[in-house]
Amino acid sequence: MTNAIAYASIFQPELDQQLLVGATSGWMEPNSAMVKYNGGSEIRIPDILMDGLGDYDRAEGFTKGSVTLKWQTHTLTQDRSRTFNLDAMDVDESNFVVTAGVVMGEFQRTMVIPEVDAYRYSKIATLAVADNRASGDYTPDETTILNKLLTDIAKVQDQIGEGSPLVLTLPFFIATLLDTNTTIQKRLDVMEFEQGGIKTKVKALDGHPIIRVPAARLKTAYEFLDGETPGQEQGGFKAAANAKNINWIIAAQNAPIAVSKTDKPRIFDPETNQKADAWKIDYRKYHDLWIPSNKLAGVFVNIKEAL
Repeated sequence: MTNAIAYASIFQPELDQQLLVGATSGWMEPNSAMVKYNGGSEIRIPDILMDGLGDYDRAEGFTKGSVTLKWQTHTLTQDRSRTFNLDAMDVDESNFVVTAGVVMGEFQRTMVIPEVDAYRYSKIATLAVADNRASGDYTPDETTILNKLLTDIAKVQDQIGEGSPLVLTLPFFIATLLDTNTTIQKRLDVMEFEQGGIKTKVKALDGHPIIRVPAARLKTAYEFLDGETPGQEQGGFKAAANAKNINWIIAAQNAPIAVSKTDKPRIFDPETNQKADAWKIDYRKYHDLWIPSNKLAGVFVNIKEAL
């Protein structure tokens, strides 16, 4: 039979690209360009410290300064996995790649991507609330949403200026309030938004792209089920009992650092699989999100319930 390692090398890059393009939060991953990852569960994120301007001295010349690059080690806290069996009677070697590709692609589209999105948005909300970069007790309606949203955008711009592009993340039903209001429509335009090397057309408010997300992924807290404990066998995730609803997230495009690693899928053919006459596929996903402390000013979260 074909070496199973060769199959893994086929699936892994496709799965990584699918998540980058398919996740509504995929735009956060290019921010990890300077992150160092050498396998396993740890990454290193740079923290750049530098001195500000000083006076120029005509006798002594330039004021001495320094730049310090410190690397902070972080652990990818989300270590998730599943194993699948494809019965040998249903799948032979000639159609394994096609069948397994469909199965794994569907699993990632319907199970992995929603979970990764939900974790990232809830993590941003948690960091924003802890840093007093959030407000609550507001139910969006057509008459007040524009003023409220523009006020929150201004809070971010007042901290970081207008030079850093912002991304607006809203649930579909709230974004629709913007679409259907005739006054707001005049401020909406269409722009190109790139994610995972793919350019798409999205609506924008005053030049800020609007990313529409299913409301189930925009909660402040989730339970991530272990897949084994009684009552959690189905795995996946669900909103926590204390979860609040996120109205929107405003974030500088370079603020969130999202890291997602698909550990190389392990594939065992039916002759190797000791437990069943089936192809066995082990899937493992490491992921997490951080916002460096010096970039938290570029984030603001609006929450429906009181904080």
